[in-house]
Amino acid sequence: MPELPEVETTRRGIAPHLLDRRVTDVVVREARLRWPIPSTLKASLQGQRIQAVERRGKYLLLRTAAGTAILHLGMSGSLRIVSADSLPARHDHVDIRLTGGMALRLHDPRRFGALLWTQDDPESHPLLASLGPEPLSDGFDGARLQAYARGRRSPVKALLMDGRVVVGVGNIYASESLFRAGIDPRRAAGRVAAVRYERLATCVREVLIEAIEAGGTTLRDFVREDGRPGYFSVSLRVYGRAGQPCLVCGTGIQAVVLAQRNTFYCPSCQR
Repeated sequence: MPELPEVETTRRGIAPHLLDRRVTDVVVREARLRWPIPSTLKASLQGQRIQAVERRGKYLLLRTAAGTAILHLGMSGSLRIVSADSLPARHDHVDIRLTGGMALRLHDPRRFGALLWTQDDPESHPLLASLGPEPLSDGFDGARLQAYARGRRSPVKALLMDGRVVVGVGNIYASESLFRAGIDPRRAAGRVAAVRYERLATCVREVLIEAIEAGGTTLRDFVREDGRPGYFSVSLRVYGRAGQPCLVCGTGIQAVVLAQRNTFYCPSCQR
């Protein structure tokens, strides 16, 4: 599933093509995504000028004066800027056509993505209302992690992936951040010291910033808005490297399933 860096990479890629453009048409070829695309979307969005392209966690927000389109890429979704008259491929479910002859095209083979509309503040939408702070914001730090961890017996990795604690730290980047912080992902969240949570918060920021700068991680289904893959995968230190030697100490990387997600760690470097 595309994680925060992939979504941010997409936002940065599409924003210059959308800002201050008016929507001339909305073509919905397949409305049956994770949640049905509202039948009123075309009437709501057509004629509106896109004032801002924002990200909240893994959601993209296209703001207009009349309301906000909320986009989620799901497990296999991607967005492209294409010529409005270009023929759609299979799984090209939606075109948001713009002045200037271009279109924002949603491609989603598995149809786990979403395209919704709200006239209210999107932060109050049920999908966004309970989200925690952005990991790159001042609202996220070690003290917050420790506060939520107090008394928890569940693994620290599960805490890091809890969107109510902090948004957008998915499976790949949780594994990588915990490795850099030297914390065993299996350790009970309530048994991690404050100083180690401060280190973990710093590592989360470092990993995400590096991934964003590299253009996102190359996954089987994810490519950037221009069709090129991201390149952070060349920097992964533990994720997907089970059985390979740790790049720091040479110990074999281990894999374990935590909260139904594959988790990778070094048994020597992480305690």
